[in-house]
Amino acid sequence: MRYLIAGAGPAGVVAAETLRRHDHSATIRLFCGEQEPVYSRMAIPYLLSNKIDERGTWLREPGHFETLAVDLVHQRVETVEPDHHTVVLSDGRRETYDRMLIATGARPVSPPVPGLDQPGVHHCWTLADARAIAARARPGSRVVLMGAGFIGCIILEALVLRGVRLTVLEAEDRMVPRMLDATAGAMLRSWCEAKGVAIHTDTRVQAVEPMGAEALAVHCEQGTVFPADLLVVATGVAPNLDPVRNGSGATLRTGRGLQVDSRQQTSAPDVYAAGDVCEAADWYTGEGAVYAIQPVAVEQGRIAALNMCGRPARYAGALPMNVLDTLGLVTVSFGHWSGVAGGDSVRQSDPEHHRYLRLEFDPQGRLVGAIAVGLPGHVGVLRGLIQSGAPLGPWQARLKQAPGRIAEAYVARVAGGG
Repeated sequence: MRYLIAGAGPAGVVAAETLRRHDHSATIRLFCGEQEPVYSRMAIPYLLSNKIDERGTWLREPGHFETLAVDLVHQRVETVEPDHHTVVLSDGRRETYDRMLIATGARPVSPPVPGLDQPGVHHCWTLADARAIAARARPGSRVVLMGAGFIGCIILEALVLRGVRLTVLEAEDRMVPRMLDATAGAMLRSWCEAKGVAIHTDTRVQAVEPMGAEALAVHCEQGTVFPADLLVVATGVAPNLDPVRNGSGATLRTGRGLQVDSRQQTSAPDVYAAGDVCEAADWYTGEGAVYAIQPVAVEQGRIAALNMCGRPARYAGALPMNVLDTLGLVTVSFGHWSGVAGGDSVRQSDPEHHRYLRLEFDPQGRLVGAIAVGLPGHVGVLRGLIQSGAPLGPWQARLKQAPGRIAEAYVARVAGGG
């Protein structure tokens, strides 16, 4: 059996290891599109904040894949040709497969703003980006961060720890709008501002122009201009579907991402997908969704590999979950935090101490979503109670009266406490 894996992120790496564990004689080729050791993109902000060195970003140590007899190939898969069971590599070579996994992850989204292609403007997506940002993000330098979403807030902390003068520009009305509601977003903003970060929401960048020898002028729609020695763009990511769209012949079914069934198989025979590139079932609705979360990618990679080597397995569905620690303030959201049709909710807020809890229930009395700010002790029980799908019974009414009793509800309804 000959397996090809396009993409050496968490999904691809775990898939390669799973395949070797269950198929000792197969040929396994893992394609990494960068001339770097296999690394985690989510570790890059921690590299920038000097919490780790470059070795700390590596997913596996040197020699790991050789020990497993997995061929790590530093070429990018440019095109997948399902009709011919063939892929085309970035150097023009073709390789055939019996079964393959597309785990090409996501790519950063660059908004249509003139001037984003000039020196001093960087995404924070690759190790090369991190090196370029580190060279400019010196203590006291003026840095503008474009975007205050989940990834943007992780980068925000790294930049603050580097001692820069940071200005954050967010086009939406609050920070992390896909993770936090207005109350939680306002708490995160006030927390960051108290740490010396200038936050501007409802602010869209219109153009970026050079200003002097190395500086930039960041022009916004309101007419405001922010000078910068560095502009970091963190305006979201999208599934990297290029290898699918570049081909001819049979096309793989896509929505926002590459659509798969519960076995992680695409619409083409012998082609599977996992991680940020794919659109798999949501844990609650069963509808296709893209959740760019590392634990989801790892589990999907494992499930795909099991099915690729003939060991039937089904993916239970992705639970949206985000945990942020921004300059010491922990914010979390799980599941359908904005609520579901016919459901109920409760909120408890303490703005002075940056504490907030929002619980969302479905019509069957199950906890299906939550937001918590400044309550790190609730992270595990919130996830466990939502993921279990356990009916709350009388505990729904108790939580509506006292949301802070969430740990007691978990023990009673999930951990067998009665």
